[in-house]
Amino acid sequence: MAPPVKNAVRAAAAPTEEWSSQPEVTAAHPPKNAAGDGDRRPISTVLIIIAMQTEALPLVNKFHLSEDIDGSLFPKGVPWVRYHGIYKELHINLVWTGKDSILGVDSIGTISASLVSYASIQALKPDLIINAGTAGGFKAKGACVADVYLVSNVAFHDRRIPIHVGKLSTGDSLDMSPQDEVLILANDAVVKDMEGAAVAYVADLLSVPAIFIKAVTNTVDGQKSIAEEFLQNLIAVCTTLAQTVSQVVDFISGVYQIIGIRKSTSVYRKLYINTDEYYILKIMYQFA
Repeated sequence: MAPPVKNAVRAAAAPTEEWSSQPEVTAAHPPKNAAGDGDRRPISTVLIIIAMQTEALPLVNKFHLSEDIDGSLFPKGVPWVRYHGIYKELHINLVWTGKDSILGVDSIGTISASLVSYASIQALKPDLIINAGTAGGFKAKGACVADVYLVSNVAFHDRRIPIHVGKLSTGDSLDMSPQDEVLILANDAVVKDMEGAAVAYVADLLSVPAIFIKAVTNTVDGQKSIAEEFLQNLIAVCTTLAQTVSQVVDFISGVYQIIGIRKSTSVYRKLYINTDEYYILKIMYQFA
């Protein structure tokens, strides 16, 4: 069970002796050519990828984003919806995967997440991706409804092959088959979703840093029906999710503005994308 941290946000990483001061966060790698001080750049454009409209709208309202009605950003015929705006000097782009044109439901799952991630990265050239959404939590690992997790690593659980150990496990189903359960337990997952690992795959492929914020709507290993508990808690948990994503974006904006004044302070310089490890969340815990 991950130890509690400030602001009622939990980090889905294995506990260590260094946890209280410097929790490690692993994300998709930054650009491979960003190695020296001369290549540093501050975060300016943030891409938030979300699978469900119910998850997206609280953030659209929070950041006062406008819907892109032009439709020229993405290929013709795709259901993807982009909201955009300026928030505390950051260019915020929120892309929702939209509604399936045949079934009329949210385009959830790994295929939609992979496609929209690739197209959005190509079109928007973000400095940072935030994949925010709801997830099932494992009671045995200490997850409770309305807990929000910052994810350390991700893995697919329904490809029947081990990718790497992760605290977020991703697959294309809301429930959990016996085969899925074996791999999820092997991944030591705390939360389970349907998009995270797909976004991580594309982000890593294109060398864009990514972080993952997942709010628990239901317990996967509890006594209640997964679908019923998910629907019962969805709206309230999405409000909590929006508050946490807002905290992360506020943090990014705040440190970005301070960098202009205190470039010589090493802890602020870690916000720049110039190493193989991404430090945004580490700094957030140090200053929270």
